[in-house]
Amino acid sequence: QVQLVESGGGLVQAGGSLRLSCAASGRFSNYAMGWFRQGPGKEREFVAGISSSGGSRYFADSVKGRFAISRDNAKNTLYLQMNSLKPEDTAVYYCAAAIRPFATNFVRDYGSWGQGTQVTVSS
Repeated sequence: QVQLVESGGGLVQAGGSLRLSCAASGRFSNYAMGWFRQGPGKEREFVAGISSSGGSRYFADSVKGRFAISRDNAKNTLYLQMNSLKPEDTAVYYCAAAIRPFATNFVRDYGSWGQGTQVTVSS
């Protein structure tokens, strides 16, 4: 089990950038990780995933080319760099640790979740 705490959310204008961080305790480097988001009235959806080593990365089509996921296992921290933000990116963003040795886009494949950080993109 890992404990996760997100930070870095906020209010930004369309076209702007934000960098989210997820601080982890426990054996962070053992876990594939993911970022998910949940907009108002919507189901939680996959945004990006990364393998335990950082060598493999995956993105939802809606953020491909705009978002980047990375991790620093020495600092026990996961990152999500979000560029060219759009109003439809407005959501609560969650980091999560996978229960499998690889990242997937399914909520059910993640066992530990942070409390979330709000991202609001104004038009």
